[in-house]
Formats: sequence, structure tokens, C-alpha cells
Amino acid sequence: MSIRALGLRNVARFATAPRPSTTMAFRRGMASAQPVPKTPLDTSAPGPMLRYQNNLPKLPVPALGPTMQKYLKSVKAVVSEEEYKRTEAAVKEFETSGVGAKLQERLVKHASNPQVKNWLDEWWLESAYMGYRDPVVIYVSYFFYYKDDKLRKLPAQRAAAITTAALEFKKQVVEKTLEPEYAKGEPMCMDSYKYMFNNCRIPKKPSDIEIAYDPIQHTHIVAIRKNKFYVIDTVHNGQQLSTKELEQQFERVIETAGNEQGPAVGALTTENRDNWTEYRETLLAANPENKKLLEQIESASFVVCLDDSTPVTRDEGSRACWHGNGSNRFFDKPLQFIVFDNGKAGFNGEHSCMDGTATCRLNEYVTDGLARNTVDHGSNEIRANLPEPSPMNFQLNDTLTQNIQSAQQNFDTLIGKHELTVLAYQAYGKDKIKKFKSSPDGYAQMVIQLAYYKMFGTSRPTYESAQTRKFQLGRTETARTVTEESVAFCKAMEDPHLSREDKIAAFRAAVKVQGANMAECVNAHGADRHLFGLKKSLQPGEEAPALFTDPNYAYSQHWYLSTSQLSSEHFDGYGWGQVVNDGFGCAYMIKKNALQFNVASVKDLEVHGKKYVNGTHHFKQCLENAANELGELLSTELDAQAKL
Repeated sequence: MSIRALGLRNVARFATAPRPSTTMAFRRGMASAQPVPKTPLDTSAPGPMLRYQNNLPKLPVPALGPTMQKYLKSVKAVVSEEEYKRTEAAVKEFETSGVGAKLQERLVKHASNPQVKNWLDEWWLESAYMGYRDPVVIYVSYFFYYKDDKLRKLPAQRAAAITTAALEFKKQVVEKTLEPEYAKGEPMCMDSYKYMFNNCRIPKKPSDIEIAYDPIQHTHIVAIRKNKFYVIDTVHNGQQLSTKELEQQFERVIETAGNEQGPAVGALTTENRDNWTEYRETLLAANPENKKLLEQIESASFVVCLDDSTPVTRDEGSRACWHGNGSNRFFDKPLQFIVFDNGKAGFNGEHSCMDGTATCRLNEYVTDGLARNTVDHGSNEIRANLPEPSPMNFQLNDTLTQNIQSAQQNFDTLIGKHELTVLAYQAYGKDKIKKFKSSPDGYAQMVIQLAYYKMFGTSRPTYESAQTRKFQLGRTETARTVTEESVAFCKAMEDPHLSREDKIAAFRAAVKVQGANMAECVNAHGADRHLFGLKKSLQPGEEAPALFTDPNYAYSQHWYLSTSQLSSEHFDGYGWGQVVNDGFGCAYMIKKNALQFNVASVKDLEVHGKKYVNGTHHFKQCLENAANELGELLSTELDAQAKL
């Protein structure tokens, strides 16, 4: 997503799956031509990027009745009739007892507070991210894996070009000249961009914090090679380093790091957040110099990881960007660009304060600009006496050495329990799906649903991330993909006796409902965030109503499928981990002539008492089968039309 989209575990990964719910076009940082927005301009805004920001609508509190009906419909699709009656009774009690109205009144009052820009914002950040204690890597972080750059096959070359393009984007963000994003002509909230550069998540008990540094004052980046950290200032004598000069700096880092691995301080960021909190305090106490070094990492514009591995396949490259070896990273940074020894590259993002739509735009800007040669790389002349990259030598004691070893062992154990594989489906993509007269996103969702039904013989709760960035500080809402119509579609597709026309009708009914649900979620009229807000409105000591203690309430949010779309023709991978250990993380891209699904889950998957050895790869095969069958089915319509 994040992704994380990120309860899933607690509620900590509701937004783990970062995804734009409506199409947004990115072209070198500028949104495509859009209708004139209805949102009035703010003439006092500090720059074009924020010219709509203060006038964006506030996130609404939906009416209670419609939310209850949406919730009931979503539950009915995934439980038995007997179980549904129990939920129906709990909802009726919630509405008629006065409890629901009381909680709704409290929530509306909270949302109406002039000091509150977004009633969900702080609650969500705390519950879904900062208070979440599992490691960010796997459970919160997400990745993009780039296509090859044929002009830059050496790691220092590619790292330098990526850095130049990213700094160009940073300049637009800092100067507030970046064009806002739009969806269907309406501007999106751009507030999260302040968390992009010169930021870092800091481990704290019981809840982490985010720290921001002045992006103008802090012009350095941090490179990591062989677990060793180096500071590279991107400005010398008031002038930004050219791509050629940056290339020299990265070559120096690679040469200086040598062949021996350094102490894996970065591995500490892979730990459980409470453990990392303690380790960080130990690191700070060990030597005053360590505090300065940590601040250099935390205040850096971003991190460039120069890995010594050489991934070849999509699976290898995706896993390397997802987590790598756990040591040549600093996972608390929101931006980590990763470059491998064979020139391949990608990105890893920390999800807490910024969803994937923003970093997708950054990465699209970088990759598209380099592909089309629109980046200003500066002079090919290298200035004399450029300062060498500065090595960061942490002072470690025996306790810290043991902490690092423990973190590495825990990381290896965690990673060893997970699988990831990529289906790069080349038979067709967005262009043909549009000829099928279908929403590309709805189509992909039905492929995922059909694949799951093929593998398990049933439909189970599914999360699709819908963005709510048309509202101030908006982030995500849950679009519950499984409906009675989607279940009927899956059953129809698996019925060998049903006619082609009936199967197509079932597909179109399911996609229509999926699209209507997504539209409501984008307009902040989904059920999940409203239910979350109502539950948060309970006062300490108040008994939770039956609505929230009903087992179906938890089951309907147990995301066996966590799904999200972000698409770029320049990416060869995009994904994150599953959010429950009996489910899949399924990130997907809808390209012009291809579909791509990233599937992640635990090894030896166990679902409702049944074990699925190689379940990740089995689901990948089911996705391919589903895409083939659905494509063949709808192609018969095109063939019939062509004969007329």
C-alpha cells in the first residue's frame, strides 16, 4: 500500500495497502489536464502545491443508519444465515437502545470541534501505526521494484541518477511548487508530503513518534554499503552536486566500504518496536557520538542502500526491496532507494504518516524522468576537492553487539516464515479490459475473488484500500470487496452447467456493486472507519455494546485478502506483507497491456485447520487461471460483436 493499509493485527495495518481509488495521472510531477475544481483557491497559500489545502472539505461523519445497513450487507456475504441473524440482532439493539445514537452524538461533536481538522486522523495514526508494536519490515513497510535502466547498469551510476531526480522532486515539495494531485477533477490533500523528506519514525513506548527536520538546512543523504553508513552532502559551496559528482561519491562509498560487512546497526530497526526503543536508548547511552550519528540518519533527505546482491528474477528483486538482508537498511526512514550491484533498483517505504499514493508519485517522477531523459543532470565536469563521504562509526559495546545479533536472528526467523511471488500476466491489461466495458480495478478485484474461490471453495473477508484524500488530512477507507454479488459471480464461474450469458451477467452485477461501494468509500461513506470512530467514542469503563463483541464484527475485519492497487509502467514490482497469518497480501498493478499481482503470505499456510504447503504459489496459479478464464469469457462478447 500501508499498506498498513496498514485491525489487521489490532487495527495496525488497515491502511497498509496503499492505493489510489480513482485514477490519478502523474507526468513529471504534474497532474494531467483536469476540469476546473469546485474547491476555491486559497490566495494566502504558501505555494501552488497547497493552493486548495485549507479549503478542502472536512471528513464527514456518515449517518448511523446507512452505515449499519452497509455493515450488515458486508457481513451477510461472508457468514451463515444463523450467524447473520446474531449480527442483525446486535445491530438492531445498537440502533434501538440509544447506545448507537449516543456514540454518534459524541463522534459528531468531536468532528465539529474547530480545532480538529479530521476526526479520524490522530486516532488512526495512533491505532494503526504509532501504537503498533510489531516490526515495520514485513508488517508495515511496502516496496516498489523498478524496471531496468538500460543507460545505467553500474550501481553508482544508477544511484546517482535516482538521487538527482529525487532531489528535483524534493525541491518542488519544499518550495511548494508541486502541482496538487486530482481525482475526477477534485484536488487531493497534499499535507502528507511534509512527511516525505528529512523525516523519520522514532521508536518510543508505548507509541512511536515522527520527527521532522528542516529540509533546507539538511541537504545531506545517507548511503549504506556493507551495513556501513556514510553521509553525503548533496550541496557543495552552495551548489547541488551534479549526477556525475554524485556518481563519484557513490563510487567512493562502494570502494571505502570494501568487502567486509560492518556491524549491522540498521538491523535494530527490524525489531519489535518496544525492543528497538530499548536498543536505541542503549545506543544513545553508549557514547555521545552515537546521538549525533543517529540524528544524521534521521535528518537525512533520504537513504540510498547500495546492496551487494544481484537479484535477477522479479521474485528475487521484489523480496530484496521488501526486506533485503535486514541489515543494509534503516527501516524507520520513509524513503529508502535501493540499488543492487547489477544496476537493478527499487524503493522501500515506511508507511506510518504517508500512504502509497504520494510515494508512488515520487517514484513515478524519478523513473519516468530518467526514462524520458527530462532530468537535469548538471555538468559532466567534476569539481575539485569535493568532500569525501563521511563514514559513520557507531561506538558499540558488548550489550549493543548482542542486541544486533538478536535483531538479526529475529529478522532471519521472521523472513524465513514468509513467502513472496509475482504473477506478471502478459495476456492483456487495461486496454482490453476497457474493451470489455469494465472498470479495470473492479475487473482485477473479481480476478482476485475468483482465484481465492478456486483455491478455497469459499469467499472470505477482503480489504481493498480506498483513498479519502479529497478531504483534509484524508487517508484511507476500507472497501469491502466481498458482496453477495461477488459470491454469486464466483459460484457462477465455477458452475460448468451455467450459460456464458449468465456468467457474464453475474460478473457485471458484481463489478457494478464493487464500483458503487468504492465510490461511497472515496466520499468517506464507507462503514469501517465510521465503526472505528464509534468504538473510539466509548468512554473509559463503558461496556462495549454487543455490536462490537459479536464474533462477526472481528471476523468481518479479518482480512484474508488485503488488496491494493498502485500502477506504473516503470515498475516491475509493488507489494507488502499479508495482514493476517492465514491470509494473503495481494498488491496489484493494472498496466496498459499487462496485469501484475504480488502475492505474500506465510509459508505452510494454514486456513481454518487445513494446511496449504506452497500456498503462495498455489494462489498465484489460481490468479493466472482466473485471469485466463475471465478474459476468455468476456472475449466471446467481443467476438460476437465483431461478427455483427
